[in-house]
Order: sequence, then structure tokens, then C-alpha cells
Amino acid sequence: MGCGKTTVGRLLAQRMAWKFVDLDSLIEKEEGSTIAEIFSRVGEAAFRQRERALLERIVSEIPQAGGRVVALGGGTFAQPANLELLQRSQAITIWLECPVEELLMRCALVSNRPLFRDEASFRQLHEERLPYYRQATFTVRSGPDDPREVVQQILSLPIFRGIQCHTEPGLPRPTTRSLVE
Repeated sequence: MGCGKTTVGRLLAQRMAWKFVDLDSLIEKEEGSTIAEIFSRVGEAAFRQRERALLERIVSEIPQAGGRVVALGGGTFAQPANLELLQRSQAITIWLECPVEELLMRCALVSNRPLFRDEASFRQLHEERLPYYRQATFTVRSGPDDPREVVQQILSLPIFRGIQCHTEPGLPRPTTRSLVE
């Protein structure tokens, strides 16, 4: 929650010329309500069931051209069944690791996060989710960095070697260790 999944995911998809899917936005569109309203109306358990169904649908869809970048909600990856689904489907997962102090600062200013109640509960939730996040295929540090720099870190991962992408103005060209233009 608050690490920049949507922003970084959208930028990464643009650089890769891949489709971008934001799971929370998809849920809101299909339900006609915000995540906070869904939590309030039906509770977290029912929300997680809907989230799981949409994640299964996304995973089963075959991307039309190239690939796709999917931004998962902060709790999606921390659900054992979702983690298993992603691992079984051989999805490449990337944890945007962000210092908890930075997350707190970002989330405190936003009112639409149903699981952000106060600092103590946020810290506890973060600690509970860490063992799941650490199971991601890759970890990339985010934080106060420009999201475009986080994208560049992702593009430098070994899994992206040899994949062409669009050059982002103002950023260094990919190295031979990352992408070939």
C-alpha cells in the first residue's frame, strides 16, 4: 500500500509497449464502487473473493501482443491462494520495496485506503505482509525516487535482457546488462 505500484506499473507498461492492468481499478470498474466502499459494504472477505476471481481471469487471459504489467492491490499478494496462483502460472512478480516511513507518509494523506486506519495498525499490517512480499521473483527498491528511476531498475533486471523498450527522455539509455534498444 503506497509503494507506487500503479504509477510504476503504468510507466513500465508504456516503456515496454505492453498492456497495463490495475487490479484495484478493474475491481472498482466492475463493481461500480471504490475499494473503500466495497470494503464498507461487503467486508474484506467478500472483497478478497472478488479480487481472487478477477486475478484468475487476468492470469488465464493470453496477452494479445507482447506482455502485460499488472499492478496488484497491496493485500493481493499477501493472500496465500493468490501467491500460489501467481507462482503456478509462472508470473514474474516484482516487489516494490519501500521504507515503511515513506509508506506511512504517502498513505496518511490519502483517505481511500480502507486498511489504513492509524500508524500502529499500518505497521502491523506491513509486518504481516512482508513474508509474502519477500517471495516475489524480484525486489526493487522504491521510496522517494522518481518513479521513472524505479522503472529503469526494473528494466535492468536479468529477466528483461534483450527485450526492446521505448527510451524515456531524461533517463540514461539501458546498459548492455539490461535492454537492447
